[in-house]
Amino acid sequence: MNEAYIAVDLGAESGRVIAIELSDSRLTLHEIHRFANQPVALPSGLHWDITNLWREIVDGLTKAAAWSRTAQVRLISVGVDAWGVDWALLTKSGELVGLPHAYRDDRYPAACDEALKHIGTDEIYATTGIQMMPINTIFSLFAQKLSGPELFASAAQLVFIPDLFHYWLSGKIAIEATIASTSQLIDVHHGAWATTLISRLGLPNQIFSPTREPGTVLGSIRPALAQATGLSAELKVVLPPSHDTASAVAAVPATAAKSWCFLSSGTWSLLGAEISSPCVSAAAQQAMFTNELGIGGKIRFLKNIAGLWLIQELRRDLAVDGQHLDYAELTRLAGEARAFGSVVDAADPIFQATGGIRAKIIAICRRSAQAIPESPGEFARCCLESLAVAYRKTFRKLCQVLSQEFEIVHIVGGGGQNKLLCQMAADALDRGVVVGPMEATAIGNGLVQAMATGRIADLVQLRKLVAASVELETFQPSGDPRWQQLEVVSGSL
Repeated sequence: MNEAYIAVDLGAESGRVIAIELSDSRLTLHEIHRFANQPVALPSGLHWDITNLWREIVDGLTKAAAWSRTAQVRLISVGVDAWGVDWALLTKSGELVGLPHAYRDDRYPAACDEALKHIGTDEIYATTGIQMMPINTIFSLFAQKLSGPELFASAAQLVFIPDLFHYWLSGKIAIEATIASTSQLIDVHHGAWATTLISRLGLPNQIFSPTREPGTVLGSIRPALAQATGLSAELKVVLPPSHDTASAVAAVPATAAKSWCFLSSGTWSLLGAEISSPCVSAAAQQAMFTNELGIGGKIRFLKNIAGLWLIQELRRDLAVDGQHLDYAELTRLAGEARAFGSVVDAADPIFQATGGIRAKIIAICRRSAQAIPESPGEFARCCLESLAVAYRKTFRKLCQVLSQEFEIVHIVGGGGQNKLLCQMAADALDRGVVVGPMEATAIGNGLVQAMATGRIADLVQLRKLVAASVELETFQPSGDPRWQQLEVVSGSL
């Protein structure tokens, strides 16, 4: 009987329950359940609908149990990955304290500014190696202290979003290391909590318990959950790389034959490389690279880029005017639009907040004397070309900071389905781009579970398995010199 591992993959826009089936030397993915994930605006701020997410996960597990019986596949374990930085608080008895805030809550930028008055950016970066972003846990916790410190009085434990669901799955609380590393509260040199930073911001050190490595087996699912879903009571709960990017990078189908870097493409784009030890040089700080923990003791040295959030925002903005276009149609229209009509800075903070993206782009284009997009295709083309230019800028900085050239760029994640953007990336980076797998996060999640339970020996075997199982597509640069001439300055071309 074949075996399968359940990956619960939570993104900022949707979630999936996917079974990764292993047979001999290949893997097969089975999407069991897909559901929407949208934050909810309440008087206290922007929150995740956390109990609805749990309901959807349980529904997905119930469907997974039924699928395993029909397919005659034995389910071995389950693990959860999700976006980084967001957190929840638990009481000593395990009760949830309040509703977790979403990282786009508008109170975070002001809290970031206030926190930096207490601790300088140099000290924070030298300790944590994380790029300075208002969404980081260090600033969202400080925002909570400023607006509602009474929550901390009730809290005994901080957990991140995947940790919360692992607790609800197993009844055991554990903080997984890769998700904790996104917080800007981990000392990147020692892997422990940066207690001095925490104390200087007036945050309670006692809510931070030691982290656990990805691949840790927590135990079996709770008996009541097994009964409710029809799953075996022997199903294990395993900590995958709980940060979705960490799981995606684990599934990069790379070999040692050529030097490579990665671009994890989704709501966020994350471009970087695996390195053996942290890089917190002045050049790394100035270029705003981040050092997050990966699998096998590696550091994911990367930079966050706006990503397909721009297209998601454009789609929502168009829908307000009654123009309901799916992603495929927006991409088709972008392909028909004039090249290099207008390019904006994808990293401009104006794009981090929700709403009105067309008005934002128009304002930037007017300030920079560029052609103003008018049609949906022209706006979509602007978003995609702006992303590709951001990739090029980040790639060049990556090579400079690490004093290394990379022969291949691996694009993993759902953004790889956008072939127009993949070709733009190859053109802008002037490198061959290997695309796939699209479901890298779920694959990495499931296969690290397989490592933890002894089915896969190590990361090298894991990546060979991915390469042998997934159809990859390569994009070569077209040689159009305009891609190398574009420069983004002060939020505009």
